[in-house]
Amino acid sequence: MKFKDKVNSFLFNRNGIDELGIFTMWVYIFVTIFNTFTNTFIGDLTGLLLVILIFFRMFSKNIKARTKENNIHKKITSFLFKPFINIKRNIQDKDHVYKRCHKCKTVLKLPLPDKRGINHAKCPKCKKSLTLITFKKQKIELITKKSK
Repeated sequence: MKFKDKVNSFLFNRNGIDELGIFTMWVYIFVTIFNTFTNTFIGDLTGLLLVILIFFRMFSKNIKARTKENNIHKKITSFLFKPFINIKRNIQDKDHVYKRCHKCKTVLKLPLPDKRGINHAKCPKCKKSLTLITFKKQKIELITKKSK
């Protein structure tokens, strides 16, 4: 049996790298860079534990448990980064702009105005008045809170 076949048989049915593994690698890189400036025992120990965790998850044969861990990681990151994710726009719809209300978080389907400048819109759900800065016939718009 060749070396290549031994490696392939060892890696067969292993978890490999997933999103949680990549996130753990980035945390390890951050800890390592931070530890170069502080040079503490806790930083060294944290880096070592992260490397052990990365290799444990990568070579684990319990794919079901690792998938469950990865799904929990996905749920947490999607919850944390949800406010920063842009609204998906329908590219085919050239006559409307989709924006989110600041107060009630409702997605508004606004008509694309012909004139550029400052326009006003009112949320139908919470009746909050919004100021829109529009550019002529472009889908790029900013929503700001209207000052009273």
